[in-house]
Amino acid sequence: MAEQARTARSLAREAVHASILTAARARLTEEGPAQLSLRAVARDVGLVSSAVYRYFPSRDDLLTALLVLDYDELGAAVEAAEAPVDRADHVGRWVAACRAVRQWAIGHPGDFALLYGSPVPGYVAPQDTIEPASRTTHVLVRVVTDAWADVAGSELPPDWRLGAGPSIGARPGAPGSVADAVAYTRARGFHDDPSPEVVLRTLMAWTTVFGVLSFELFGHAVGSVTDPQAYFDEVVVRLAHDLGLADPR
Repeated sequence: MAEQARTARSLAREAVHASILTAARARLTEEGPAQLSLRAVARDVGLVSSAVYRYFPSRDDLLTALLVLDYDELGAAVEAAEAPVDRADHVGRWVAACRAVRQWAIGHPGDFALLYGSPVPGYVAPQDTIEPASRTTHVLVRVVTDAWADVAGSELPPDWRLGAGPSIGARPGAPGSVADAVAYTRARGFHDDPSPEVVLRTLMAWTTVFGVLSFELFGHAVGSVTDPQAYFDEVVVRLAHDLGLADPR
């Protein structure tokens, strides 16, 4: 009987915990991350503030829980979209992953703003948000490194070599500018000796994808982009070719 009572209490606590997060996510969409308030969320779920504090001692604790939830949810959506695509179809994998990012962002604009919008004043995300935040990035990086692994030993195309000419416009300091990303790619086992140029282009592509989404979701593309879905797809496909996913050689 005691075990059943504990189970019932545990289930009730989980239900309240989930309802608080649901209400907080709704607040993100309505008001934005910077305006998130524990008192307002408590009112939304019909609790007094002191009750909510038993689940989340501070606003920062609630923000951290939302970050982990959102990063994991986005990462799972991207992984699920990319996984069924033929491993040799690197462009198809890239497009599927990027489309999943957009679909999730469109469905959760407030959450997207929390993850990739302006920082919340006074809040610093703790270390335990790093792994969930990396899930989506890892899918995109894996697609690129898989493409280059399939042609291991081949040289970069002439127009990819730094300083090859005015057409590429690369600066001599470009490799050093992404040294942290090169080290991260190596440390995580994506590639034993990643080319700084490939890493540079991957980082450029990744930030472009999220930049296009930010412009769409925050209204900056109004008056310029008539069909956001078509524009996003075109950007994503062009990025895939810039990354050499169709034929890295």
